[in-house]
Amino acid sequence: MSRATQLAEIQNRITAACHKAGRPGSAVKLLAVSKTFPLSDILEFYSCGQTAFGENYLQEALDKITQLADHPNAQTMNANLEWHFIGPIQSNKTKPIAENFSWVHSVDRLKIAQRLSDQRPENLPPLNVLVQINTSGEDSKSGLSPALAIDLCHQIHGMKNMALRGLMTIPSNTDNTDQLKSEFLECKSVFDSLNSNGLSLDTLSMGMSADLELAIECGSSCVRVGSALFGARDYSK
Repeated sequence: MSRATQLAEIQNRITAACHKAGRPGSAVKLLAVSKTFPLSDILEFYSCGQTAFGENYLQEALDKITQLADHPNAQTMNANLEWHFIGPIQSNKTKPIAENFSWVHSVDRLKIAQRLSDQRPENLPPLNVLVQINTSGEDSKSGLSPALAIDLCHQIHGMKNMALRGLMTIPSNTDNTDQLKSEFLECKSVFDSLNSNGLSLDTLSMGMSADLELAIECGSSCVRVGSALFGARDYSK
Protein backbone atom coordinates (compact mmCIF):
# COMPACT_ATOMS: atom_id res chain seq x y z
CA MET A 1 0.00 0.00 0.00
CA SER A 2 1.36 3.43 -0.92
CA ARG A 3 2.00 6.14 1.65
CA ALA A 4 -0.64 8.29 -0.04
CA THR A 5 -3.22 5.50 0.34
CA GLN A 6 -2.28 4.90 3.99
CA LEU A 7 -2.60 8.60 4.77
CA ALA A 8 -5.93 8.85 2.93
CA GLU A 9 -7.31 5.88 4.87
CA ILE A 10 -6.50 7.49 8.22
CA GLN A 11 -7.87 10.83 7.10
CA ASN A 12 -11.07 9.07 5.98
CA ARG A 13 -11.35 7.41 9.41
CA ILE A 14 -10.98 10.81 11.06
CA THR A 15 -13.55 12.42 8.76
CA ALA A 16 -16.05 9.60 9.30
CA ALA A 17 -15.60 9.74 13.08
CA CYS A 18 -16.09 13.52 13.07
CA HIS A 19 -19.25 13.17 10.97
CA LYS A 20 -20.62 10.54 13.34
CA ALA A 21 -19.90 12.82 16.30
CA GLY A 22 -21.54 15.80 14.62
CA ARG A 23 -18.24 17.64 14.27
CA PRO A 24 -16.60 19.13 11.16
CA GLY A 25 -13.80 17.05 9.68
CA SER A 26 -11.42 19.96 10.17
CA ALA A 27 -11.94 19.77 13.95
CA VAL A 28 -9.34 17.01 14.37
CA LYS A 29 -5.66 17.22 13.48
CA LEU A 30 -3.58 14.19 12.53
CA LEU A 31 -0.22 13.83 14.24
CA ALA A 32 1.88 11.16 12.52
CA VAL A 33 3.96 9.41 15.18
CA SER A 34 7.24 8.68 13.45
CA LYS A 35 9.32 7.28 16.32
CA THR A 36 11.69 4.44 15.27
CA PHE A 37 11.12 5.22 11.58
CA PRO A 38 13.72 6.98 9.41
CA LEU A 39 13.55 10.45 7.93
CA SER A 40 12.90 8.91 4.51
CA ASP A 41 9.51 7.67 5.71
CA ILE A 42 8.68 11.11 7.10
CA LEU A 43 9.59 12.69 3.78
CA GLU A 44 7.28 10.28 1.93
CA PHE A 45 4.32 11.34 4.08
CA TYR A 46 5.36 14.99 3.82
CA SER A 47 5.20 14.70 0.04
CA CYS A 48 1.58 13.53 0.46
CA GLY A 49 0.67 16.60 2.51
CA GLN A 50 1.31 15.48 6.11
CA THR A 51 3.24 18.14 8.02
CA ALA A 52 2.92 17.30 11.75
CA PHE A 53 5.14 14.54 13.14
CA GLY A 54 5.49 13.25 16.70
CA GLU A 55 8.67 11.88 18.26
CA ASN A 56 9.15 10.11 21.62
CA TYR A 57 12.91 9.73 21.74
CA LEU A 58 14.92 12.93 21.81
CA GLN A 59 18.22 11.81 20.32
CA GLU A 60 16.49 9.96 17.50
CA ALA A 61 14.42 13.06 16.73
CA LEU A 62 17.46 15.35 16.80
CA ASP A 63 19.24 13.02 14.38
CA LYS A 64 16.32 13.33 11.95
CA ILE A 65 16.20 17.11 12.32
CA THR A 66 19.95 17.28 11.63
CA GLN A 67 19.59 15.03 8.57
CA LEU A 68 16.78 17.24 7.28
CA ALA A 69 19.10 20.25 7.33
CA ASP A 70 21.04 18.66 4.46
CA HIS A 71 17.96 18.25 2.27
CA PRO A 72 17.88 20.46 -0.86
CA ASN A 73 14.49 21.86 0.19
CA ALA A 74 15.35 22.12 3.88
CA GLN A 75 14.40 25.79 4.22
CA THR A 76 10.90 25.30 2.80
CA MET A 77 10.36 22.07 4.68
CA ASN A 78 11.47 23.52 8.01
CA ALA A 79 8.98 26.33 7.50
CA ASN A 80 6.16 23.81 6.97
CA LEU A 81 7.06 20.93 9.27
CA GLU A 82 5.82 20.75 12.86
CA TRP A 83 7.90 18.63 15.21
CA HIS A 84 5.95 17.48 18.28
CA PHE A 85 7.72 15.97 21.28
CA ILE A 86 5.37 13.45 22.88
CA GLY A 87 7.60 11.38 25.17
CA PRO A 88 8.55 11.67 28.85
CA ILE A 89 10.82 14.65 29.54
CA GLN A 90 13.94 14.57 31.69
CA SER A 91 15.08 17.90 33.08
CA ASN A 92 18.48 17.61 31.39
CA LYS A 93 16.78 17.29 27.99
CA THR A 94 14.63 20.43 28.08
CA LYS A 95 17.07 22.71 26.23
CA PRO A 96 17.21 20.76 22.93
CA ILE A 97 13.46 20.22 23.13
CA ALA A 98 12.86 23.94 23.61
CA GLU A 99 15.20 24.72 20.72
CA ASN A 100 13.97 22.21 18.14
CA PHE A 101 10.26 21.47 18.62
CA SER A 102 7.09 23.42 17.89
CA TRP A 103 4.93 21.45 20.32
CA VAL A 104 5.41 19.47 23.53
CA HIS A 105 2.57 17.13 24.56
CA SER A 106 4.01 15.67 27.73
CA VAL A 107 4.57 18.40 30.32
CA ASP A 108 3.70 17.14 33.80
CA ARG A 109 6.00 19.07 36.15
CA LEU A 110 6.37 22.76 36.93
CA LYS A 111 10.17 22.42 36.84
CA ILE A 112 10.01 21.07 33.29
CA ALA A 113 7.64 23.81 32.17
CA GLN A 114 9.83 26.53 33.66
CA ARG A 115 12.98 25.14 32.04
CA LEU A 116 11.27 24.90 28.65
CA SER A 117 10.13 28.50 29.00
CA ASP A 118 13.54 29.77 30.09
CA GLN A 119 15.36 27.84 27.35
CA ARG A 120 13.06 28.65 24.43
CA PRO A 121 15.06 30.85 22.02
CA GLU A 122 13.71 34.39 21.78
CA ASN A 123 13.78 34.28 17.97
CA LEU A 124 11.29 31.38 17.86
CA PRO A 125 7.52 31.56 18.34
CA PRO A 126 6.20 30.55 21.77
CA LEU A 127 6.45 26.81 22.44
CA ASN A 128 3.03 25.16 22.19
CA VAL A 129 2.48 23.12 25.35
CA LEU A 130 0.05 20.42 26.46
CA VAL A 131 -0.16 19.20 30.05
CA GLN A 132 -0.31 15.41 30.32
CA ILE A 133 -3.02 13.87 32.49
CA ASN A 134 -2.76 10.31 33.76
CA THR A 135 -6.38 9.26 33.41
CA SER A 136 -5.62 5.56 33.80
CA GLY A 137 -4.02 5.94 37.22
CA GLU A 138 -1.20 3.59 36.21
CA ASP A 139 2.13 4.19 37.91
CA SER A 140 3.93 3.18 34.72
CA LYS A 141 2.48 6.16 32.84
CA SER A 142 3.61 9.76 33.02
CA GLY A 143 1.12 12.50 33.72
CA LEU A 144 -0.71 14.16 36.57
CA SER A 145 -3.97 13.55 38.35
CA PRO A 146 -6.74 15.86 37.09
CA ALA A 147 -6.52 18.12 40.17
CA LEU A 148 -2.75 18.55 39.89
CA ALA A 149 -3.02 19.06 36.12
CA ILE A 150 -5.42 21.95 36.69
CA ASP A 151 -2.96 23.58 39.09
CA LEU A 152 -0.07 23.14 36.65
CA CYS A 153 -2.06 24.63 33.77
CA HIS A 154 -2.73 27.77 35.78
CA GLN A 155 0.95 27.97 36.71
CA ILE A 156 2.05 27.65 33.08
CA HIS A 157 -0.51 30.14 31.80
CA GLY A 158 1.29 33.36 30.98
CA MET A 159 4.81 31.92 31.20
CA LYS A 160 7.28 33.68 28.96
CA ASN A 161 7.87 31.96 25.61
CA MET A 162 5.10 29.41 26.25
CA ALA A 163 1.65 28.99 24.74
CA LEU A 164 -0.53 26.68 26.84
CA ARG A 165 -2.75 24.96 24.27
CA GLY A 166 -4.45 22.13 26.15
CA LEU A 167 -4.17 18.61 27.50
CA MET A 168 -2.90 15.18 26.47
CA THR A 169 -3.66 11.72 27.80
CA ILE A 170 -2.65 8.12 27.12
CA PRO A 171 -5.46 5.80 28.26
CA SER A 172 -5.24 2.29 29.62
CA ASN A 173 -3.99 -0.41 27.26
CA THR A 174 -7.29 -2.22 27.11
CA ASP A 175 -10.02 -3.32 24.71
CA ASN A 176 -12.66 -2.30 27.24
CA THR A 177 -14.47 0.46 25.38
CA ASP A 178 -16.36 1.66 28.44
CA GLN A 179 -13.13 2.12 30.38
CA LEU A 180 -11.44 3.94 27.51
CA LYS A 181 -14.44 6.19 27.06
CA SER A 182 -14.50 6.99 30.77
CA GLU A 183 -10.82 7.98 30.68
CA PHE A 184 -11.21 10.11 27.56
CA LEU A 185 -14.24 11.87 29.01
CA GLU A 186 -12.38 12.55 32.24
CA CYS A 187 -9.71 14.39 30.26
CA LYS A 188 -12.38 16.26 28.29
CA SER A 189 -14.06 17.28 31.56
CA VAL A 190 -10.81 18.80 32.86
CA PHE A 191 -10.33 20.57 29.51
CA ASP A 192 -13.82 22.06 29.68
CA SER A 193 -13.35 23.08 33.32
CA LEU A 194 -10.15 24.94 32.51
CA ASN A 195 -11.84 26.77 29.66
CA SER A 196 -14.69 27.72 31.97
CA ASN A 197 -12.19 29.17 34.42
CA GLY A 198 -10.35 31.67 32.33
CA LEU A 199 -8.04 29.63 30.09
CA SER A 200 -8.50 29.59 26.32
CA LEU A 201 -7.43 26.07 25.41
CA ASP A 202 -7.98 24.62 21.93
CA THR A 203 -6.16 21.28 21.82
CA LEU A 204 -7.11 17.93 23.32
CA SER A 205 -4.58 15.28 22.28
CA MET A 206 -6.31 11.91 22.68
CA GLY A 207 -6.55 8.78 20.60
CA MET A 208 -4.15 6.57 18.68
CA SER A 209 -4.35 4.04 15.85
CA ALA A 210 -6.73 1.63 17.58
CA ASP A 211 -9.04 4.04 19.40
CA LEU A 212 -9.07 7.29 17.43
CA GLU A 213 -12.80 7.02 16.62
CA LEU A 214 -13.72 6.75 20.29
CA ALA A 215 -11.38 9.60 21.19
CA ILE A 216 -12.97 11.83 18.55
CA GLU A 217 -16.42 10.93 19.88
CA CYS A 218 -15.20 12.10 23.30
CA GLY A 219 -13.88 15.43 22.00
CA SER A 220 -10.31 14.87 20.82
CA SER A 221 -8.91 17.53 18.52
CA CYS A 222 -5.58 15.77 17.83
CA VAL A 223 -5.06 12.05 17.25
CA ARG A 224 -1.58 10.55 17.45
CA VAL A 225 -1.31 7.81 14.82
CA GLY A 226 1.79 5.68 14.36
CA SER A 227 1.44 2.02 13.43
CA ALA A 228 -1.64 2.53 11.23
CA LEU A 229 0.47 4.86 9.08
CA PHE A 230 4.02 3.61 9.32
CA GLY A 231 3.43 -0.06 10.04
CA ALA A 232 4.59 -2.25 12.92
CA ARG A 233 7.63 -1.02 14.81
CA ASP A 234 10.81 -3.01 15.25
CA TYR A 235 12.21 -2.03 18.65
CA SER A 236 15.16 -4.44 18.30
CA LYS A 237 17.07 -2.09 16.00
